Amino acid sequence: MELGALFFQTLEITLPVFAMVFIGIALKRLGWIDQGFINTASTLVFKATLPTLIFLSIIRADLDATFNPALLGYFALATLVSFVLIWGWAALRVPRAERGSYIQGAFRGNCGIVGLALAAGMYGDYGLSAGGLLLGVVILSYNSLSVVALATYQSGPRTDWRSIFASIVKNPLILGVVAALPVALLELRLPGWLMTSGDYFASLSLPLALICVGATLSLGALLDSGRLATGASLTKMVTLPALATGGAWLAGFQGRELGVLFLFFASPTAAAAFVMAKAMGGNAVLTANIIALTTLMASITITLGAFGLRAVGLI
Repeated sequence: MELGALFFQTLEITLPVFAMVFIGIALKRLGWIDQGFINTASTLVFKATLPTLIFLSIIRADLDATFNPALLGYFALATLVSFVLIWGWAALRVPRAERGSYIQGAFRGNCGIVGLALAAGMYGDYGLSAGGLLLGVVILSYNSLSVVALATYQSGPRTDWRSIFASIVKNPLILGVVAALPVALLELRLPGWLMTSGDYFASLSLPLALICVGATLSLGALLDSGRLATGASLTKMVTLPALATGGAWLAGFQGRELGVLFLFFASPTAAAAFVMAKAMGGNAVLTANIIALTTLMASITITLGAFGLRAVGLI
């Protein structure tokens, strides 16, 4: 396939995802949706429609093809290594008061929304099921490591570790994975009407979530992005995906497995990072700037990254 045709084919995968983000920006600026809608829709996606989507994708999956302990293990290891390296860099270059927010913003990706949507667009049912299983590792590793970084440099009230652990265990996305695994392993068949209703409900997840991502972006925060936000954003969107994906290739991953890993590593900083930074006394403004900058960068960096990997035949 010619490179030009391949590039436009890659755009057909990535552009619909980021188009929904920009639609969210436009709808908010036009006043057609407000903060109340965003809060309600985000809660609906997080607690109900996205867990349903993950549940259905896993029970329909061929677990022999999608359940890959090596894939899950590599993602966890690469996340830990990148976290340590970013922490080391921050200890040398970032003021102490900003380190927790900088570290979290530079490693924590929006895999549950952007990564999963791109994986579904590129690999269909395999992307959804493999991504759903990977989200279990994502949620545990990202939340745990973010707490460690923010708590180390915390300036607010003491961390309530019991509450944080309970919130991770009760995370609806993890519960969706846990509920789906026995159904898939036992090959239980649910009634057709229930599966169809579930599909209708689950289909709300990705477009609604992406619109909310766009609607929560602050162009003012983007304009206020300084050296720290820019540095963390470049680390998140360029350095981390390049090193982690390169390591995955050296470890023997290729094809759609390498593609899913790249899309997850290359996802922009998660909006949940802002909530955690604010709750734990981190720099919420810096975190908001990183989220805004990485989300807008993602349409370029992910498209070019996916195009490059496809052009050389790795994914």
